[in-house]
Amino acid sequence: MYALIPLFPLAAFLVLGLAGNRIKDRAHLVAVPAVVLSWLLSIAAFFDVAQGAPINQPLYTWLTSGYLDIHIGLYLDRLTVVMLLLVTTVSSLVHIYTIGYMHGEPGYARFFSYIALFTFSMLMLVLADNLLQLFVFWEAVGLCSYLLIGHWYERASACAAATKAFLVNRVGDFGFMLGLLLVWYSFGSLNYLDIFPAAHEAGNLTMNVLGPFGGTWDLSVFTLICLLLFTGAIGKSAQVPLHVWLPDAMEGPTPISALIHAATMVTAGVFMVARLAPIYNLSPTAMTVVALVGAATMVLGATIALTQTDIKRVVAYSTVSQLGYMVMACGLGAYSAGMYHLLTHGAFKALLFLGCGSVIIALHHEQDMRHMGGLKDKLPVTYWTFIIGSLALAGFPLTAGFFSKDDLLISSWSAGPLGQVLTVLGLLTALLTAFYSFRLVFVTFWGPSHVDKKHAKHVHEPSGTMTFPLMVLAVLSIAAGYVGIPEFLEPVFAHGGAAAAAHHSDAGLAIMVVATLMGLTGIAGAYYAYVLNPQLPDRLASRWKTLYEGSLHKWYVDEAYDRAFVKPTFALAADMWKRIDVAVIDGAVNGIARGIAWSGWLLRLVQSGQTQHYAIGMALGMVILMTVFWVF
Repeated sequence: MYALIPLFPLAAFLVLGLAGNRIKDRAHLVAVPAVVLSWLLSIAAFFDVAQGAPINQPLYTWLTSGYLDIHIGLYLDRLTVVMLLLVTTVSSLVHIYTIGYMHGEPGYARFFSYIALFTFSMLMLVLADNLLQLFVFWEAVGLCSYLLIGHWYERASACAAATKAFLVNRVGDFGFMLGLLLVWYSFGSLNYLDIFPAAHEAGNLTMNVLGPFGGTWDLSVFTLICLLLFTGAIGKSAQVPLHVWLPDAMEGPTPISALIHAATMVTAGVFMVARLAPIYNLSPTAMTVVALVGAATMVLGATIALTQTDIKRVVAYSTVSQLGYMVMACGLGAYSAGMYHLLTHGAFKALLFLGCGSVIIALHHEQDMRHMGGLKDKLPVTYWTFIIGSLALAGFPLTAGFFSKDDLLISSWSAGPLGQVLTVLGLLTALLTAFYSFRLVFVTFWGPSHVDKKHAKHVHEPSGTMTFPLMVLAVLSIAAGYVGIPEFLEPVFAHGGAAAAAHHSDAGLAIMVVATLMGLTGIAGAYYAYVLNPQLPDRLASRWKTLYEGSLHKWYVDEAYDRAFVKPTFALAADMWKRIDVAVIDGAVNGIARGIAWSGWLLRLVQSGQTQHYAIGMALGMVILMTVFWVF
């Protein structure tokens, strides 16, 4: 039964891929039931695992040679089933939303086939019982991301964004692949249930990383493995410095922003670190690196979101920042808290992205917030659901984001001195998060309308297939905080004592109060700056021009990459083209052609058309051949 969870979306992909030209506008009749069936089976799997032990189910063995065993299998524990529910729930709602959003698009069936393939790949990644299977479907979701970001391939910007996402992720995936090889070299297996016990029994394995170069630098094997695997997470989960692809990925249709780049694919890196917690726990150095990278990403994403004007890019940089929170928590050992925030974030961030899509469709694909305003009465369902999503993102009391973010910060504080420093950064980031999330609300829905006059008369709420997912996600953005996810996940990580105790300590209560005040202060600040005193942002931008320009231009990270890598690569390619393609390859081909042409010219000199000349030539040739044979 569990194998059917990913197989239903795969079947939908195959049907649409083979018969999409015939099905066309009815593609949703194939894709939506398939993913809903996966969702129902995921619910059944959740209760099966909750009431019993983890399930390990081998499916197919591809190759066995000595110790090498390459197979496909399913591993369902509490971590797996909550991810299954996240992926299938969000995917089901996005499939339904897509019916209205992509209605009338030429690539309607193709789009549904791609999101079905993505759902299959993400489910197989989550269900993997070994690192090789995880890596194969890790790459598959990357391929789906490329195809979906570039869905509107006639747009140069979409093609560039898809290529950028593909290349940046390949950088991280190269390190991931090296990590897999080191795991196999160290343990002789890639299966979770073989690796985890072997890692605890291995002791302090070291490796001389400078040995091939004649030097000596002994480094923990676990540290190397964790850091190499984490490079894959840095790419997939858009962490510093490989975060640059995620905001550009907003060039794809908005449903994909909700499915891949908010709730599922970008969480794969966080899931991988949590899944490999038994190995990461053996390397304090790697854990510190993970925590610091997450904290840097958390702050960077929030500071950039403050000044963006594209409605989807604000939410995209918010995703970068929130992913930083999750990675930071995992680096501090608070895996349950990190996964808790991952799950609640999946609900309210999918809600915000789909809300952005409703606004964009209503305004005829306008995405600049400066051309919006005054929409709350014209789009009431979108507005109120957007408010709920923004409150959850800001950590407003009684929303899901309030519970998960506070749990994350309290657990981080209990992790020691480093955790306490990073918790302070997390609290400051919570202030920025509340500010930019409600800046988005007030600029888009409040104040005077700046909508183009020819479109203003036609602004209305989208179809029911688009508003229904918004309402469901709005409910989940509140209800997900009351489910008890951290307690459900603690047995997976088996070290919840410190975090649990922190909830009852004075420090935990103080952090909860401070986090709430930070959120309320951010909301009040946004209200003052964009409702009561709308000229204030421009004055502050002029006064703090350097900081404003830095944030607006994303701290010039893309420009730095362009100078450090892109332009030198193009220059090197141009130089190699001149030296190798033109001078050597083209030169050789052209030289052969010129040689043949000269040979033909020489032959034409002796082609007089007189028989006696040809006879003399044949006689001379015979004499030369006889002489050669005589001598040799």
